[in-house]
Amino acid sequence: MTSENLLTRPLIAEKLTLGCPLLDRCLGGGLPCCSITELVAESSCGKTQFCLQLALSASSLYLHTEFPFPFRRLHQLSQAFRSSHANLVAINPWEDVYVDAVHNAHQMLDIMPKIESFIESEKPRLPVRLIVIDSIAALFRTEFNNTPLDLKRRSSLFFKISGKLKSLANRFRSAVVVTNQVVDFMGASDGANGVKVGNFGSLHSLGRRVCPALGLAWANCVNSRVFLSRNEMVVGERVSFTFVGQSIKEVFLA
Repeated sequence: MTSENLLTRPLIAEKLTLGCPLLDRCLGGGLPCCSITELVAESSCGKTQFCLQLALSASSLYLHTEFPFPFRRLHQLSQAFRSSHANLVAINPWEDVYVDAVHNAHQMLDIMPKIESFIESEKPRLPVRLIVIDSIAALFRTEFNNTPLDLKRRSSLFFKISGKLKSLANRFRSAVVVTNQVVDFMGASDGANGVKVGNFGSLHSLGRRVCPALGLAWANCVNSRVFLSRNEMVVGERVSFTFVGQSIKEVFLA
């Protein structure tokens, strides 16, 4: 980065809409392109649903890491998306979602050149503007032990993978979204341990104090974080979810 680059680059990054005016407003217009956004939540909070709906808003590359890809759900969301967008009469949005499976961190690093080649090729009907990894934590779940050597190796892979993703995001002006899980937060809410949850003293989901998985090293690899929490408030017959984003606001979706 040079002083000339700072003068010529756009001051405001392009944003990728989430398809929901309320969420777009909370995030200042949507998810920023040319950077990595991490979606953090515990199981069954809707991370995959969030990413599937987001993928329909642009030509997307969706890398799934821990379950069979939910094609049926994607088709259902695509039909709903078409019904709310009258200009898509002859287009199926799911046809612009390209899917592949990744099983571990080393494979993720190995396929980076293939991802770059695919994006710059003429295979996609439209330019790929979104890369999703669902989830990043699953790539590191079984291969590493809690030893100093393994933690060092894991951190090295964090920075290599995130560096490649940021390079792709900047080159193709795309948004990168990764999902992450949470772990119970055992330390104090301030001091060194508090850094793990960013600017928040602590995060809560279903009454438990939690923090994003993968620790501080991975936290330094992402540009922004969005946290989804669950609570036990019932509105009619629907469970309410709390959304905490970059603007540190809470919005009830139900």
